[in-house]
Amino acid sequence: MTISPDQTLLFEFGFVRINATLLFTWLTIALLAGLARWITSKLSTTGELSPWQNLLEVLVEGAQNQIRDIARQDAGPFLPFIATLFLFIAACNLLAVVPGYEPPTGSLSTTTALALCVFCAVPFYGIRRHGVRGFLRLYLEPTPLMLPLNIIGELARTLALAVRLYGNVMSGGLVVAILLLVAPFVFPALMHALGLLTGLIQAYIFAVLATVFIAAASAAQEQTIGHSQPRL
Repeated sequence: MTISPDQTLLFEFGFVRINATLLFTWLTIALLAGLARWITSKLSTTGELSPWQNLLEVLVEGAQNQIRDIARQDAGPFLPFIATLFLFIAACNLLAVVPGYEPPTGSLSTTTALALCVFCAVPFYGIRRHGVRGFLRLYLEPTPLMLPLNIIGELARTLALAVRLYGNVMSGGLVVAILLLVAPFVFPALMHALGLLTGLIQAYIFAVLATVFIAAASAAQEQTIGHSQPRL
């Protein structure tokens, strides 16, 4: 029994190593890109809308409302990044029911890469909205002595985000595999259904946490800037 798709080596030539994590990551990205291209190729602003366009608009509007409710800000700047994270993680977890597919989210390298994307997105959106000086001022609050602790907190938060997603996906896969070995004729359908639900929940939680981290930096910056302005 393999714990991580990193252990499944598919091709090796010299220093080039292709494992299941890389293969299924590329396949998932290609599938999502192909679906996005196909669905958006026939968008219409007039006349009757296709069922796919209706579904797409419902999903986009739902994502915007969720981000707006969590961030208490305009969802526009965050929507592409947060929605991409959610769709990729959800697709990886849902495709796990396909025989032979090993979800890339069951690899610590994949979850670490996703967490690093969030780690980089926090200063990106903060600097984009408030400038370099305004964002860096956050790490000096409430006192410059907090700078080392604030930096350690950012790194620890990123590590926790990566390990949490990896642990949940990996442990869920192990539990399903063990139950299927114990009672292969009783649990398969139930475990697959539970796996689908758990996969969606994990994707949603990761997206929510990413939204909270990004929005918290922006909100803190607004408060800092607002307090620094003189009152009339």
